[in-house]
Amino acid sequence: MKYVRFRDPAGAVRRGTLENGHVHFANESYSLDSDEIDVLPPCEPSKIVCIGRNYADHADEMGSDVPDRPLLFLKPPNALAGHGDTVTVPAGKERIDHEAELAVVIGEQCRHVPEADAMDVVEGFTCMNDVSNRDDQRQEQNWIRGKAFDGAAPLGPVLATPDEVPADASVQTRVNGELRQDGHREQLIFPIPELIAEITSYMTLEPGDVIATGTPEGVGALNDGDEVEIEVEGVGVLEHTVRVP
Repeated sequence: MKYVRFRDPAGAVRRGTLENGHVHFANESYSLDSDEIDVLPPCEPSKIVCIGRNYADHADEMGSDVPDRPLLFLKPPNALAGHGDTVTVPAGKERIDHEAELAVVIGEQCRHVPEADAMDVVEGFTCMNDVSNRDDQRQEQNWIRGKAFDGAAPLGPVLATPDEVPADASVQTRVNGELRQDGHREQLIFPIPELIAEITSYMTLEPGDVIATGTPEGVGALNDGDEVEIEVEGVGVLEHTVRVP
């Protein structure tokens, strides 16, 4: 099953199901790309827990070692953007990068979750672009300027239940139609159950919280007017544009 959070023509926020490109709610049906509805991020997280360097090839392209435990950092709710949005990035930067990620959406409040039980707390999966301001990221350790600016976490377009997403699901980025990233879920250094166990040993996860599992190799610069597509097999395609002020 795939779920869509959206604002209907009357302005009410709804949650519908996606079938054959149409969003169904009650007796109404809308095309996913219709101007009648605004597609919203599929959840309302209190926090987005991101995993750095969770693909070996990406660590290599960044000139970094593979971490010996999951490298964690946070994005706050202000970083959220939705399917079809225009993401305005910080001005005056030399390099803003795309990073396609498989994102995990948590379904229940949880703490100290064993790996064996980790998938029980997962509501589903979605697509995320970990938009990254490399200029400032290189100059700070906590990455607030580099990773937490407004719109730095486009998320969506749907929430797909775990059975929809293959164990070897592809994770891709296309910019203006050009394939930039092409990785697979099975390449994760730290798999999802291990990530959930590690994160919940330190903090409580709430319903709607997101874990962004890391990006494959092929990250690259974004420019004004770029059309970005983040695709996770079994979820769909998250689309947004880029504005450089």
